[in-house]
Amino acid sequence: MSAVVYEQREVRRARYAVAAVFAVHGAVTGSFATRVPWIQDHAGVSAGQLGLALAFPAIGASVAMPLAGRISHHFGARTALRGLISLWTIALILPALAPSLWTLCLALFVYGATAGMADVAMNALGVEVENRLGKSIMSGLHGMWSAGALVGSAAGTLAAHLGSDARLHHALAAAALTVLGLVACQWVLDLRPTEDEEPPPRFALPPRSALLIGAVGFCAVFAEGAALDWSAVYLRDQLATSAGLAAACTTGFMLTMALARIAGDAVVNRFGAVRTVRAGGVLAALGGLLIVVANDPAVAMSGFALMGLGIAVVVPLCFAAAGRSGPNPSQAIAGVATITYTSGLVAPSAIGGLAELTSLVVSFGLVTVLACGLVLFAGVLRPGERDRPRVDRPGVAVPDPKA
Repeated sequence: MSAVVYEQREVRRARYAVAAVFAVHGAVTGSFATRVPWIQDHAGVSAGQLGLALAFPAIGASVAMPLAGRISHHFGARTALRGLISLWTIALILPALAPSLWTLCLALFVYGATAGMADVAMNALGVEVENRLGKSIMSGLHGMWSAGALVGSAAGTLAAHLGSDARLHHALAAAALTVLGLVACQWVLDLRPTEDEEPPPRFALPPRSALLIGAVGFCAVFAEGAALDWSAVYLRDQLATSAGLAAACTTGFMLTMALARIAGDAVVNRFGAVRTVRAGGVLAALGGLLIVVANDPAVAMSGFALMGLGIAVVVPLCFAAAGRSGPNPSQAIAGVATITYTSGLVAPSAIGGLAELTSLVVSFGLVTVLACGLVLFAGVLRPGERDRPRVDRPGVAVPDPKA
């Protein structure tokens, strides 16, 4: 077997492995999101207090994400991802154990810190696989994240319908997902730094090239975080639905995101990143409008589904654009990740705080306005000629020397 054929086979295997890791990561999020109402009741917190607590995952992620690069540099990409994804799956257990607001905040801080570090590590490996294949795969990888989130949320919907204790549900889910994550990590690329390569800084501000790209990601992640954390609460409190139907709304939102992301690479290749994101912004804004005017659960659930369809491919395209935006792709990707997680920080607290002052209807009016930002700012994702990889042999991308 020639070295080229062996490398192609190894890269293809690494693609499937990192896709499985994305699915495991998403399953943790889906498992958590559908049980937020149970966690709120168990901790005895109001909507405003829940909004405060739900800011802590993004705080933890923003603090810890810069450490992921140093961990990967020290241990190698494969070992680092193995440890970080395990910490993330185990952290799922913590929020349901919290009996009060402050313990819930602490649990969610740890939950977010482990999520952010695992997220950076797996996206960096995904971008490396994409570069070696010479074609877009990031939307598909994030589609696997959404598929995992869908599976996790479906299990959570069933658990909520049966009235099960979220502590038991999350303990069982954490055990299964930890095993799956460890198995998948055996076949990801084992990237290691050269002897003279300097370790990345512990903390660094996002580079300038990442700021505008991050602004587009900010709008999408704000809408995504609002829907994930508040869709079940919205249906339960605003439209007086059962716990099972409220959780099913979150599942429907994740379903449309999963389908759109899995198909996203083909759509982007046909219509381009800018047109795809602008069309998605229109769909997301329409979905937000349906949510705001809904007086029937079916209308609100349709709105959440449209919102998921509209924002699905935005974050993968932001990561891909960041990787082309400057001389240090890893730093740019980390910068965009920091900005999008900041959006995750702002969204839950903003939705909860505004709901406390006004109502959840007004809160999702804000989400609708931000969805319009995708239409306005999509142009920053347009690739230039220097951004397109050359492929000198099948399956192996070669950087353009003029880039």
